[in-house]
Amino acid sequence: MCTLTLSASIPALKPAECVGALCPSATPAQYAVFFFGLYLIALGTGGIKPCVSSFGADQFDDTDSNERVKKGSFFNWFYFSINIGALISSSLIVWIQDNAGWGLGFGIPALFMGFAIASFFSGTSLYRFQRPGGSPITRMCQVLVASFRKWNLEVPNDSTLLYETQDKASAIEGSRKIEHSDELRCLDKAAVVSDAEIKSGDFSNPWILCTVTQVEELKILIRMFPIWATGIVFSAVYAQMSTLFVEQGMVMDTSIGSFTIPPASLSSFDVISVIFWVPIYDKIIVPIARKFTGKERGFSELQRMGIGLFLSVLCMSAAAVVEINRLRLARELELVDQNVSVPISIFWQIPQYFLLGAAEVCTFIGQLEFFYDQSPDAMRSLCSALSLLTTALGNYLSSFILTVVTYFTTAGGKTGWIPDNLNKGHLDYFFWLLAGLSIFNMLLYVVCAKKYKQKKAG
Repeated sequence: MCTLTLSASIPALKPAECVGALCPSATPAQYAVFFFGLYLIALGTGGIKPCVSSFGADQFDDTDSNERVKKGSFFNWFYFSINIGALISSSLIVWIQDNAGWGLGFGIPALFMGFAIASFFSGTSLYRFQRPGGSPITRMCQVLVASFRKWNLEVPNDSTLLYETQDKASAIEGSRKIEHSDELRCLDKAAVVSDAEIKSGDFSNPWILCTVTQVEELKILIRMFPIWATGIVFSAVYAQMSTLFVEQGMVMDTSIGSFTIPPASLSSFDVISVIFWVPIYDKIIVPIARKFTGKERGFSELQRMGIGLFLSVLCMSAAAVVEINRLRLARELELVDQNVSVPISIFWQIPQYFLLGAAEVCTFIGQLEFFYDQSPDAMRSLCSALSLLTTALGNYLSSFILTVVTYFTTAGGKTGWIPDNLNKGHLDYFFWLLAGLSIFNMLLYVVCAKKYKQKKAG
């Protein structure tokens, strides 16, 4: 943030001022400083995002029932605080950047990041620390290599014959032992003790012999994969908030009296929706659900994510209904051939943003809980990073679907579903397509969730 602030403040680091419509391009050195700042932010974010939720949840003791309940609330309020920051960023900071300059607009977040770092380190003496267990990717590779090396060995029916440390603690630093499971028995070969190892008494090479806990780590990751994959489609739906929802809003009536609402600013309703739903969910829905389900958190993580996927179907359906009415009005007013706004208020988009916010509270927070609770102790940050990866892959999927739809609907010189003039197109068809894809994804998720077996600590 400091690099970006300097890039936008120091005359030598920013392009020359525009003269009328002529704007001089930036020099290679100016581009280099600017992109260096952006990539530093990407690198820093990669360090913060996967770890901060896991580190926060590590402060709660799983063996204490009261702290377990509070841990469930932590994920809700953690996400709530993120959205408070997003709301300030998308409103106040954007206004400062537009009206007071980019230097100040970047400088204020840089200052607050400084406060955040100071605040974080000030609590050092209060934190509970999880011991680092080494690279989880290395451990997974060791299981694959060891099981391949012992491909010809038979896995004993008695799982107690598989290799595991005799100590109460796991061989992996900071991790509890995990009970053996019967799935993916081919991976158990990595924990089979060979005659040569029995004769030598050497069990120290993890590339040849792995513990049951180490094998189970990989099994858990594989079991979580189908649940993880269904999050990609949800993220593709979520990506519409900053793409086609904005396009739809641009051809609607954006005025309130003399004031004009920028269509992109309506995404703030999603943030406001999250801020609204988190306290409602945590303080009202969870206590009511707890009475019916008997679960500490009201709903299990899998149930919560399922509810979010259902709400995403309603969100896309709401967007499609709004577009149907917009196109109907365009035909009635004979605006189909004109690339102009249709006199239907942009506020009709609020329900779809509101539903998306509710879906986000259920799915994204449910993902955070699920990947934290179900991941092995020494793989929590990695699994949190995997949950964040669905957002990136969802954006790619959204772009891919849009490209395919455009290709097929414009074949033979047709207008297509999403032309430059949306009054001529059928954006509603695209929203119905995503709604249908979301229904299929939700049904697939239900099947995967029913088959999923919870992690068992040893």
